[in-house]
Amino acid sequence: MAVLTMNDVELKGKRVLIREDLNVPLKNGVVQDDTRIRGALPSIKAALDAGARVIVVSHLGRPKEGEFDEQFSLKPVAAALQKALDVPVELVRDWEGGVDAEPGKVVLLENIRFAKGEKANDDELGKKIAALCDVFVFDAFGAAHRAQASTHAAMKFAPVAVAGLLMQKELESLGKAIKDPKRPLVAIVGGAKVSTKLGVLKNLVGKVDVLIVGGGIANTFLAATGKPVGKSLYEPDLIDDAKAILKMAEDKGVEMPLPEDVIVAPELSENATPHLQTVEKVNDQDMILDIGPQTAKAFAALIHSAKTVLWNGPVGAFEYDQFAGGTKVLGNAIKDSDAFSVVGGGDVVSAIERFGLADGVSYISTGGGSFLEFVEGKELPVVKLLEERSSK
Repeated sequence: MAVLTMNDVELKGKRVLIREDLNVPLKNGVVQDDTRIRGALPSIKAALDAGARVIVVSHLGRPKEGEFDEQFSLKPVAAALQKALDVPVELVRDWEGGVDAEPGKVVLLENIRFAKGEKANDDELGKKIAALCDVFVFDAFGAAHRAQASTHAAMKFAPVAVAGLLMQKELESLGKAIKDPKRPLVAIVGGAKVSTKLGVLKNLVGKVDVLIVGGGIANTFLAATGKPVGKSLYEPDLIDDAKAILKMAEDKGVEMPLPEDVIVAPELSENATPHLQTVEKVNDQDMILDIGPQTAKAFAALIHSAKTVLWNGPVGAFEYDQFAGGTKVLGNAIKDSDAFSVVGGGDVVSAIERFGLADGVSYISTGGGSFLEFVEGKELPVVKLLEERSSK
C-alpha cells in the first residue's frame, strides 16, 4: 500500500503525536497482558531516538464519553510504558491547551474516550488533537477500522500524517498474505459463528487455494451437507449461505475440506468426558467441541504443502485441555512449515501464546475487527485517509 511512514519524514525537534492502541486488560490497576504495549514500543522508541518531542494518545475500554472515570484511566498503562521504555512517561489529563513535550520523555494523553466527540469523529476535537503536533503518526492498527476523532479527524487536520512502524508492518504482512501471496494459500477460519465471518468466508473463497473451517463455523457447514451435529453450536438459519459458499468453492476449484472425525462430549465444561466420533455418527446428545485426530492430520498436511497460511479463529474449544488438540496440531503444523504465516484474532492469538508457538509464526496481527475487515476485503477508513495524505 502506498502510504508514507515515519521513516520518510524528518522528526528531529518536531512534536510527534503517535496514535497507539494501548487498550490493554487491567485487573486491580495492573496491566494483565502487555502485548499491545510491546507492539507500540518500536515507533515510540524511533521517535525518541530521532530527537522528537513525543506525545502518545490511546483509548482504553468503553467509558462514558465526556466524563472522567478512574477505572478507565491510563495511569497503569503509563507506569507500564515508562518501565518498558526506561524514560519518563507523564500522564496528562488536561491537554487541550497544549502539552509540554520535551526530547527524552513521553507525554501520554489521558484516555481519549473521555473526550466528547471522540466516537463521532468530531472535527473540532480532531483539530484540537492535531494542534498538538507537527507530525501525526498512526500506529494503532487495531483501531484502523474506526473513523474516530483521534484516528481520523486528527489525521485530516495534522500538518503531516504518516504510518507508524507497527502499522507499516501490519499492512505489509497482511498485503503479502492476501493481496500478493505465494501459493498455495491456505486460510483457516475458526470460531463460533458463521454470521460474524460470513463476509470473510465469501471474500476468501475467491482468493485462496484451500479454505479450512473449524469450531462452530464448521458445524454449520457440516449441517449444510446433511451431517448430524447433535446439540452442537451451529446456525441453522445460515445453512443456505454455507451451501452457497461450498458451491462457490467447488466452482472456483478451491479445496474446502470439512471434518471427518470430531471430539464430542455431552457438555462443555472442565469435567466433560471427550469421545472420538465420526461425523456421520454424532448423536442427539453430542456437542462437537474439537476436530478429531484424523481430521487434524489431514488439515496439517494441507498446511505443510502451503506457501502462505492465514489463520483466524481456533478449531475447537481450546480453553479446555480435552478440546485443545486440533488447534494445537494446526498451530504446530504452521510452526513447522516454511510458509509465510499470518495469525490474527484474539482467541487464536491466545491459543498461539498458550501453546508456545509464537516464534513459529511469521506475523501475529494486533488487530481484531481491523484484521477481519481487511481479510473481508473492506476498505479501512484510516488506511484510505493515510493513502490520501501520502499522495499529497
